[in-house]
Amino acid sequence: MAADWRVASQLKRRFGERVRELRIKRGFSSQEAFGHKCGFDRTYISGIERGVRNPSLDAIETLANALGVSVRDLFR
Repeated sequence: MAADWRVASQLKRRFGERVRELRIKRGFSSQEAFGHKCGFDRTYISGIERGVRNPSLDAIETLANALGVSVRDLFR
């Protein structure tokens, strides 16, 4: 069971790193500006990027749309 938790935690961390990478590449220098584009609070974006939030499928789609990429590209 503990191994499952670590895998999930690593996945959230890697996903958050990818969101941060794309956010910066797309010119959103702040989490606040990106959150505004997505309709999310800055603290939610921060939690995603730090790997402590587990975004829903709808939230993942919203992030992808705001970044101008496919959902698939978020997981590369």
